[in-house]
Amino acid sequence: MRITRLPDPAAALRATLLAVLLAGGLAARAAGFDLPALMQQLAQVRSGQAVFVEDRRVQQLDQTLRSSGRLSFTAPDTFVRETLKPSHERMAVVGNQLTMSRGDRTRTALLDSVPEAAVVVEAIRGTLTGNRDTLERYFDATVQGSAEQWQLDLVPREPRLRGQVSHLRITGRRSQVREVRITLADGDSSVMRIEPVTPDAAARP
Repeated sequence: MRITRLPDPAAALRATLLAVLLAGGLAARAAGFDLPALMQQLAQVRSGQAVFVEDRRVQQLDQTLRSSGRLSFTAPDTFVRETLKPSHERMAVVGNQLTMSRGDRTRTALLDSVPEAAVVVEAIRGTLTGNRDTLERYFDATVQGSAEQWQLDLVPREPRLRGQVSHLRITGRRSQVREVRITLADGDSSVMRIEPVTPDAAARP
């Protein structure tokens, strides 16, 4: 005759209590890492350089477009993106001044006069420089993870801007931004993967 052993109620209770305690500890640690904590961590890095590879998904073309190049920033308000492939383009933002170059043509404008571009620039620049005020002015921000590995979700506050850019997700490790995902309202999207480099390495073509 086969004897079925019933579960030990005391053991089951201990396992449940242990699970609750562990979950509570994890939740407490996660709750302690919020937007102010992330911004303070990022603001400790005053400048940086990186290389990037970006894949853009354009629904009308039904294909992925890839570009690559270099990024740099200097606190408090300078951000430069230089695309090297498939063609050379450069975008530099200093304060509220936006300068875009392609070939021998250069165009300068006030960043806030192009709000659809400003919302993306401010998301990336504000995160890189740890500018909490800028992010909270433009976005509803949610932080998940820990100081070691984090995720920042940004949704534009203004309905008009949400009609252009639905959502941005920025992920990183410690004080480094490693990936930027952008979802546009029309369904197009992009993923930029970022690899920090030393200044000497960034200077090489």
